[in-house]
Amino acid sequence: MLDSMKSFNDLVLIIIVAIVLFVMGLLAWVMFRYRESVNPVPSRLSHNTTLEVLWTIVPVLVLVVIAIPSFRLLFRQFDFPKPDVVVKATGKQWYWSYEYPDAKVAFDSYPIDDKDLKPGQLRNLAVDNEMVVPVNKVVQVLITGGDVIHQWVVPSFGTRADGIPGRINRTWFIAREPGIYYGECSALCGQGHAYMPIAVKVVNDDEFGKWISDKQKSASLDKNQVATADPAAAPAH
Repeated sequence: MLDSMKSFNDLVLIIIVAIVLFVMGLLAWVMFRYRESVNPVPSRLSHNTTLEVLWTIVPVLVLVVIAIPSFRLLFRQFDFPKPDVVVKATGKQWYWSYEYPDAKVAFDSYPIDDKDLKPGQLRNLAVDNEMVVPVNKVVQVLITGGDVIHQWVVPSFGTRADGIPGRINRTWFIAREPGIYYGECSALCGQGHAYMPIAVKVVNDDEFGKWISDKQKSASLDKNQVATADPAAAPAH
């Protein structure tokens, strides 16, 4: 999917550069060829049928060349392959909550304050809990909003989808290289909109399995601690 996006971007860039160079060259030629010092008497030519046909047909052909891969890419975007991992991302003011339904894992992801940043962490992008996914696997992200409309965007994966309260949108990606990939909420969602980063950590299968296991153990310990601290949970004497 991402490779197709890059190819389409390269195609459009080539077409745009060619058009810009052609127009600039045409303007330079007209300015030089028909300057006042060479043509003191202006031309009275009103139209040229050949030129009018050409500047109608050529732009249409250019648009067709762009439209064919564009529509193909749009349809492929919603052709969802079978996912290896499913993650639900819920946008909230102003952080993200992630849930792995199959693994029964859920957590919140908050941005790290400037004063708490460690060496190597990026300002306004680093978070305390990254969304973790395995490398070279199909990851499907279910996206919704917990309060207002948010938008889950990670440019490196070519993903963008609205998180709308009461609705579930979805997108998918395959991360080819391990590392941490960043994105941001791209829908104006209030005062903290600029401080709602997305961080996706891509790891190998073994690391991902260990991370899931650690999260499950941590969640189990938290539940036990809550139950022990709750007087209503204590046996009656």
